[in-house]
Amino acid sequence: MKRRIVVSLVFILAVGLCAGLIWFNFFRDKMIQNFFANMQQPAQVVSAAKVEAKTWTPGVSAIGTARAANGVELAFETAGIVKEIRFKANQSIKAGEVLVQLDDTVERADIQDVQANVKTAESNFDRAKTLSSRGYGTEANFDQASALLAAARSRLARLQATIEQKALKAPFSGVIGISRVDIGQYLQPGTVIASFQDLASMKVDFTVPEQAASKIKLGQEVRVGMMEGDLPFTGKVTGKDPRVDPKTRLVSVQALIEDNKDGAILPGQFLHVEAVLPPEPNVITVPQTAVITSLYGDYVYTIEQQEKAGQQVQVVKQVFVKTGRRRGGSLEVLSGIEPGQQVVASGQNKLQAGATVKIDNSIDVTKFDTTKLANGQ
Repeated sequence: MKRRIVVSLVFILAVGLCAGLIWFNFFRDKMIQNFFANMQQPAQVVSAAKVEAKTWTPGVSAIGTARAANGVELAFETAGIVKEIRFKANQSIKAGEVLVQLDDTVERADIQDVQANVKTAESNFDRAKTLSSRGYGTEANFDQASALLAAARSRLARLQATIEQKALKAPFSGVIGISRVDIGQYLQPGTVIASFQDLASMKVDFTVPEQAASKIKLGQEVRVGMMEGDLPFTGKVTGKDPRVDPKTRLVSVQALIEDNKDGAILPGQFLHVEAVLPPEPNVITVPQTAVITSLYGDYVYTIEQQEKAGQQVQVVKQVFVKTGRRRGGSLEVLSGIEPGQQVVASGQNKLQAGATVKIDNSIDVTKFDTTKLANGQ
């Protein structure tokens, strides 16, 4: 009997203990759930930028090719053997300097004989002229002396021209490239000696779509550079084709850069070009980093003041926007936000609508050019 009572008591205690453990587990889970449900999420650190209405300077962007305002491939007009090369690669040359001299020994020897013939012809002409004026000479003798003098002078001029052609001179001041000939080499007419370029000023040839052709005017400012978004050189439009290429639907344009600093732009170089258009006032802009592209459209996170748990906090709101043109690190916003609002400029990847944020602008992302960042700068 006593044993049965003891067993019953032990059973009751075991059931009670199990029930207590089960209740405690439910109570603990409930408390944890309530704790996390009522716990305020920590504020996410972001950087912010102000929506501004500023003056926008639009432009027509294009791709161009540089070429020297004065640039040629030097070549001889006559054949001969190279006697002397008077330049070194990348040497600055002044206009009129002799660059390459061909052997002109034969021509200089012949010129003495031709000069002697000219003197003889001049003497015969003077004699025939004197006799004719005194009535002793015939008109035929005078005409013959005159013709012989003209022929002698023509041969002399021809020989002097040949000697001049044996000396290749710089047609303008510039920088000469690598020599393509050697001393003692026999050259045919038209053989290229070296590339000769005036790097002080450069022409830039580029094309624009036919829709933008009417925006390009003579004298219009253009900006040029080797990297997109970094256009340190300025020039002027000097020409535009009066027709559209029917194959490409593009219009050819040429600009002149008069100050090619330190020869930074080289002929044949690939360039980014922007034809500057008149400025437009009151254009709403935000940093390009503030706009997020999704399947549903472009949107930004605006920052607003709200009261939570009796405290003023900064909360983000997702706002869809319509975007326009891009320039540097700025993006035009056509609708969705107004000047004066604050938008999240960086740190959006950890946000969702209604999240609490803390602004830290120790790094101003608005000063970064996204085109340079894309190029690893």
